[in-house]
Amino acid sequence: MSFAESLGRILVIIPTYNEREALPRILERVRASVPEAEILVVDDNSPDGTGEIAQQWHETDQQIHVMHRLAKNGLGAAYLSGFAWGLQNGFDVLVEMDADGSHQPEQLPNLLEALKTADLVLGSRWIDGGGTENWSKGREVLSRGGNTYTRLMLGIDIFDATGGYRAFKADTLRALDLNEVASQGYCFQVDLAWRAQQRGLVITEVPITFVEREIGTSKMSQKIVTEALWRVTVWGAQRKVSQVKRLLSTRSRTR
Repeated sequence: MSFAESLGRILVIIPTYNEREALPRILERVRASVPEAEILVVDDNSPDGTGEIAQQWHETDQQIHVMHRLAKNGLGAAYLSGFAWGLQNGFDVLVEMDADGSHQPEQLPNLLEALKTADLVLGSRWIDGGGTENWSKGREVLSRGGNTYTRLMLGIDIFDATGGYRAFKADTLRALDLNEVASQGYCFQVDLAWRAQQRGLVITEVPITFVEREIGTSKMSQKIVTEALWRVTVWGAQRKVSQVKRLLSTRSRTR
């Protein structure tokens, strides 16, 4: 049985900004790994012509679609636009995937298989069987530490909440109040995972190997890391305040 028969229509959303060299290879690999999946390239008006290359692929392969955005507004905004397009066009499964090859399309079948019994599947670097290739020790410490901090502050049972390789059922996205999401980068990924857990949805982590890009320039920045740290700290503080309020309310009712 194909994934389309068991899960419905599948859309892989690939945001791009200056990925003209990497994009053709990732499109080929996705089409080979899950032939029934369709692809939406969300290009933020790349100066290097990535959008034009994506358009050329669309003209020869009707399972590849292109959204041309007017400016570079961040990863979160690109995914939100892609989610909206996918939901409006009747897709049942929506997948997040990087354009640079760090998320291996060959591992996508593992995520889709797990989605048969879950609402959200996270590709995880930090569970047994997962890992990274070509990362510095410092970057690994930053990612592991950030995820541990997130887990403790938000009380979530997720080992890789910052990862961006994930598969959602359409109903999951509809339940997450996406119009209220304003975060970007790593924090965008934490935000969606936390929303899913708060709503009692079934979240499954599947091991992946994250491969550092060989082509192009990383979009990682100090601003992205700082935003994630700040927002997780604020959310964690709000969570603690809510817990205290509930405790005080319970005590007052039992007196």
